Parts: sequence; C-alpha cells; structure tokens
Amino acid sequence: MTNIIPTVYQVGDVTVTRVTEMMLDGVPPEVYFAGSWDPKFLEENRNSLPAGLIDDNSQLIVSIGTWVVKTPKHTILIDTATGNDKNLPLNPDLANLKLPYLERLKEAGVTPEEVDYVLLTHLHVDHVGWNTKLVDGKWVPTFPNAKYVFPLAEQQYYSSEASHNKANEANFNVYEESVLPVVEAGLTQTISPEGGEFLDIFTFIPTPGHSIGQMSIRLKTGGEEALFGADVMHHPFQVFNPEWNSMYCEFTDQARVSRLRVLENIADRPVIYFSTHFPESAAGYVTRSGDGYKWDFI
Repeated sequence: MTNIIPTVYQVGDVTVTRVTEMMLDGVPPEVYFAGSWDPKFLEENRNSLPAGLIDDNSQLIVSIGTWVVKTPKHTILIDTATGNDKNLPLNPDLANLKLPYLERLKEAGVTPEEVDYVLLTHLHVDHVGWNTKLVDGKWVPTFPNAKYVFPLAEQQYYSSEASHNKANEANFNVYEESVLPVVEAGLTQTISPEGGEFLDIFTFIPTPGHSIGQMSIRLKTGGEEALFGADVMHHPFQVFNPEWNSMYCEFTDQARVSRLRVLENIADRPVIYFSTHFPESAAGYVTRSGDGYKWDFI
C-alpha cells in the first residue's frame, strides 16, 4: 500500500483530483480474471503495453480511491473507497484498515465538512467505505454536510437478503456499516434505474452487470467531457480484452454488454476515462486499435 501524490486534471471549468486510498500489487491475474485470463495475451503484448500495469512478477497492480470534483459552487466526491475499521467477516483483506485517507483528502484541499455531495456509482465494499467512520463505537457520516447520491436499484438489492449470496461475500456487512447510517441520518438521494442528469454537469448512466444497478457518471462542462466508469472495467487489460470479466462481476453477460457499450462510446473521442481501480494515474484515453481498443494513461 503506497501513498500516492494527488493528481489533478482540468475538465472545462472544474478540477478533478485523484485521491488514492491504497495500491495493491501481487494480484494474480488468473484469480482476478477467473475463467477469462489467457497468459498468451501478456506473452504476446508485454513490450507494447503501457508501463505500470503489472509488477515485476507479472502480477496485476490495482488501485482503490476517490475522485474529487471541484466546481465553482460545489465540492463533490465520486465513490469513497474502503474505509477504516470495517467489520468484513468474509473479506479479511479489506477489514479493520487503518489508512490515512482523510489526511490524503486534506492534501487534495478537502475537509469532510466541505463536501457537498457524495456520488456513488454502486454500493460495493471498495466504493462506499468512507461514507461512515467509527466514533465511540457507532458508525456516523464522515461527510456530515453532504448529500449521498446513489442508484435506487443498488439500495434495494443490498438492503435485502437477495444480495446474501456467494457472489457478494466480499460485500457482507457493507450496507449495514457504510450505507444504512447515512440513510438513517436523512442524507441520501437515489437515482432511478433509468439514470438521469444531476447538478446540470453530471449524468448517471446505467452500466449494470458488475453489480445489479451500477451506474457510470458522465461529466460535461465547458465543452469538455469525462466519464467516471465505476467498475465497468477493473484493469486496463479489459480495454484490450472487453470479454474478460473480473471475479467480482455478478451478472457476467450484462457486464460484458456494458463494458463494450462504454468502450464504443468513448473510443477515439476526447473523453477522459476516470477509472476506480486502474493503476498509475487511473486516468486516460481509449483509442481504437484494429478491431479492438487500447489504453493510454495521462
């Protein structure tokens, strides 16, 4: 886990800053892309791939973090990473963390009280954790003045026993610790399954498959465009191989459809793709390469 200096991008008249909670290396590709991984891809393309995708042992490098969007009027977080002190009985690797996330937000010029909106693409463990913090044994909203905005379908699913299945073991207890407290505090707003515009500059776009109601978030301002892709893709290898799902994609066929739709929409266009889990800067462009696509960091 490495401290990463915040990276700042300009999109129209707003700034977008990457705040990384943690970097993970040593992630086995055959596990991460279970049922999809083909070692020939790396053997045949190693010298032409962007740097920083794998470690010295040919294992994946993956990041977890938050995007901070500052407009002339608002301070907005997109996804809130994993959180500290979480009780995750079936996900011990991400349980009971003690990470300086709030200090890193401060380095990016953000205090919890200044956040106006928290936009959540979906309600998985590594996207909602810092919604809450543990104070005197109780989970309380980390961003007390913010409105937490997320897809309605995600709330309906993860608040029900329907989500208590093998595919969601990594997320057991996440809703109770990281989402329900902000609901009970009256700080939430939901987005209908059709998606829609928010604050004039954002559009929630349904990209289900990885999770039941996941949405990507488009930012358009000042004649420029970016896309916060959520977990449509977990790693740049999926740009080159859109048919590959990660081990965390619950609805596999739908996940592939959403991934291809996103790639087709942004390829060869001046649209910055802000990922959640890509290594390095976590931001870049998708371009066409023959019948497929390729990835370039910025």
